[in-house]
Amino acid sequence: MRTEIATLGEFGLIDRLTEGIKLENESSKYGVGDDAAVLSYPSEKRVLVTTDLLMEGVHFDLTYVPLKHLGYKSAVVNFSDIYAMNGTPRQITVSLGVSKRFSVEDMDELYAGIRLACQQYNVDIVGGDTTSSLTGLAISITCIGDADKDKVVYRNGAKETDLICVSGDLGGAYMGLQLLEREKSVLKGEKDVQPDFTGKEYLLERQLKPEARKDIIEKLAAANIIPTSMMDVSDGLSSELMHICKQSNAGCRVYEEHIPIDYQTAVMAEEFNMNLTTCAMNGGEDYELLFTVPIAEHEKVSQMEGIRLVGHITKPELGCALVTRDGQEFELKAQGWNPLKEDK
Repeated sequence: MRTEIATLGEFGLIDRLTEGIKLENESSKYGVGDDAAVLSYPSEKRVLVTTDLLMEGVHFDLTYVPLKHLGYKSAVVNFSDIYAMNGTPRQITVSLGVSKRFSVEDMDELYAGIRLACQQYNVDIVGGDTTSSLTGLAISITCIGDADKDKVVYRNGAKETDLICVSGDLGGAYMGLQLLEREKSVLKGEKDVQPDFTGKEYLLERQLKPEARKDIIEKLAAANIIPTSMMDVSDGLSSELMHICKQSNAGCRVYEEHIPIDYQTAVMAEEFNMNLTTCAMNGGEDYELLFTVPIAEHEKVSQMEGIRLVGHITKPELGCALVTRDGQEFELKAQGWNPLKEDK
């Protein structure tokens, strides 16, 4: 069954996609259905706003990305940015540019993923827009969240001797992408052939259905720890660490032996003949949290499940370096994904 979007029109499509949305957050006063949403935040809160734009052919490939997963991921990567400020996401607006290739049913799938993410993270959809596109699918999501005034965490607060911590494991999303790209090229032109991903499910999930680390923010709050700096790992650990050090006017040492890596990631890197540490440091799209805490929090943080101590902050003149297993130091380089870099 395929229904052309033109049969519903813009407002008909929005009505269909947003039907039955209930507002869960106290700060959401009025959502979809008027010229603007109405939000109200208490004066002791800071309001956080982040936007992500995803373009077909640049950020995602619909050859192997199911629309429902794409919707879920589009929402979650925005939630992750709010958590990276030590905040809580509350509302999103969703804007779509859609070409004639897509049907109403396709949009239902995409929105089902967005709505599922919002249910999981208790976020309200309060508005958005749809328009036609000549270049495939474009998704722009703006997320609004809040944090207590004195608990917002920026990238610029890391101090010398602070410990560098990271949640989860790294490199999995990148290896998942390599796997999908390989299968796409192997099966080019083949019809009805399903690739066998047995034993590699974790890597695919890291790439296609990432989660934002709400649990880590809750653990830190429960332990009464406010990080001195924090960001999420979207472009690769190396790149993010350099952002924190630049904005904090600091240097860092990160230790290869402490970088958390999943077994499947290691196996896949070997299969692709790739350097595992390079994949973990530069892969990106893991959406884990990278943060620094004062050295006095060492005991508390080292006992937290799902958090690894990977290094420490140093004086700025010492620069940013990776210390290898045999004690050599290599200057960190941001080899992570740069969407504006021209392909050579």
